[in-house]
Amino acid sequence: MAKKLLSLHTRLTIFVIFILFLILSSPLSGQETKKGNEFDKLIQQLINDGFKKETIEPLFSNKNVFFNPGGVSQFFIHSESSLNYGQFISKKSIGSALKYIDAHKTALDQAQKIYGVDKTIITAILLVETRLGTYLGNRTVINTLSTMAALTDKKLRERIWNSIPDKKKPKKEAFIKKVERRSKWGYKELKALIKYTKQQHVAPETIKGSYAGAMGISQFMPSNALWLAKDGNNDGKIDLFTHADAIYSVANYLKHHGWKPGLARQKQHEILFKYNHSNYYVDTLLKISDKLKG
Repeated sequence: MAKKLLSLHTRLTIFVIFILFLILSSPLSGQETKKGNEFDKLIQQLINDGFKKETIEPLFSNKNVFFNPGGVSQFFIHSESSLNYGQFISKKSIGSALKYIDAHKTALDQAQKIYGVDKTIITAILLVETRLGTYLGNRTVINTLSTMAALTDKKLRERIWNSIPDKKKPKKEAFIKKVERRSKWGYKELKALIKYTKQQHVAPETIKGSYAGAMGISQFMPSNALWLAKDGNNDGKIDLFTHADAIYSVANYLKHHGWKPGLARQKQHEILFKYNHSNYYVDTLLKISDKLKG
């Protein structure tokens, strides 16, 4: 009997060792885990579009760059009308904005002079976008844009769909249409991000932003950062996480879209609408500007 028990114990031990061997030798175990191939097609697409293989492959092999369905799913349930823009015209918010104007007087005055955009409008945008630089978002921008760009793959698209809580799911048809449109947009913005970060000598994976990929105090999308951002403090680089650069960039953006001194209210509204396609948003900016002027 003892001999049989020993034999059974020995067999169980061998079996456990064998299972442990399989687990430890699996490519899914340990720190050397290989990421999924979600971005394989995207990597090839970028290379085909002229990006260097020796730049793109290391970027997407970085452990901090990954497919992020949980974060991107918010993009498809976000509702502009549900936001409480009224909070930004409170006495407290206006007081903070007035202090901001005083603290950044030089940059705001210079931007107003150079670009012809009232400093109260610039401040209003920064107040609503990031609470004057105090709330910048915590999503890794390249993950957001790469995930969005990869959604031409129907299997990946379904993973986004499944990550949306049932109670917040939009109609499937509307979801698919938005994915098809936004995946193209995400790819365009991803290319701009890679170009922008190369120009500014910044590691793409270090930039944090909103759920939609907007970044910095001004919440510029990468394409706007690439073409319209400005060096406001003359330090030789454009960093939208610094106030002077954000201030100049907002002013340049608005000038680019037609802003000039003395514009009628309706024309101001039309230009501000390009910054964020929401009448509620624009109305709030104009109310803030009025209050800041006293």
